Amino acid sequence: MRGLSRSSFAAVEERFNAVAATADLGRLAEDLHAVAVLLDGQHGLRRNLADPARPAEQKAEVVRSLLGGKISDAALETVVAAVSVKWSRSADLSDALERLSVFASAAEAESQSRLDDVEDELFRFGRIVEATPELRLALVDPAIPEEAKRGLLGDLLGDRVAPASLRLITQLVLHPRGHSLERGLDEYIQLVAEQRQQLVAVVRSAVPLSDGQRQRLAAWLRTTYGREVHLNTEVDPRVLGGFSVRLGDEMIDTTIAGRIEEVRRRLAG
Repeated sequence: MRGLSRSSFAAVEERFNAVAATADLGRLAEDLHAVAVLLDGQHGLRRNLADPARPAEQKAEVVRSLLGGKISDAALETVVAAVSVKWSRSADLSDALERLSVFASAAEAESQSRLDDVEDELFRFGRIVEATPELRLALVDPAIPEEAKRGLLGDLLGDRVAPASLRLITQLVLHPRGHSLERGLDEYIQLVAEQRQQLVAVVRSAVPLSDGQRQRLAAWLRTTYGREVHLNTEVDPRVLGGFSVRLGDEMIDTTIAGRIEEVRRRLAG
C-alpha cells in the first residue's frame, strides 16, 4: 500500500488493535478474511464502500445492515473503520482486511506462545509444496472442490501445526485472491513477522547450520539491519559450500556456486 492507503491502514489498524484486545482472535481472523473474499466477488459493493465521495456514516450503515449478526462484533467494528477512511484503490480495502486477518491469526499464535511455530510451519509447507508437484496441483486446481482441498489439508496438517498455521494455509488454498500459493505463503510469513517488528531471512547452505552458526548469523543480521531477524534455513547441496541469505529483495551470497556464477558472468562480459 502507498500514499493515502498507507495512512488509512494505520488508522484502521489502531481500531483493530483496540477491539482485538478482548476478541476471539481465531474468529476475528476468519471473519475479516471472509469479508475480504466477499468484497472480491462483489465489485460494485466494494467500489461503493471504498468510494471517497460517499459519506463515511452512510457506508458504515451499509456494512452494519449487511454484516450485523453475521460476523463478530470485533470484526464488524474493524470493517466499519475500514470503510470510513479513504483508499487509493478500492482493492486496497480488501487487501487491508486480509492483512488484518493475518495479524489476528498471528496474535492468536502469540497468545499461545506459538508465533515461531507459525513462521516455521508456513515456510516448511511452502517448501513441501515446491518439492511435490502433485500436491501443488491438487491444492491449486480450480476443478477440485473446496471441501476436498480442506479435507486434504486436514489430513496433511491437522493437529501437527498450530491452529493459526492451518487457518492461514487453508485461506490461501481456498481463496488465493490473485496470489500464487508460494507468493501468498511468503507474504503471510512477512506479515506474521511484522507483528513483532521482525525481519525474515531465508538461509541456504550445503549442510545444516549448527546452533552456534545460526546464533552468530542472526546476531550479525540483527546488528546490520537494526531489527530482530528470524532465520528460515534450507539445506541445498547445489550451493556446494558457504551459504546464501535472502532478506526481502536483498541477497547475500557467500556460496561457492555463487562465486562460480560470478566468475562466469565476468568472463562472459
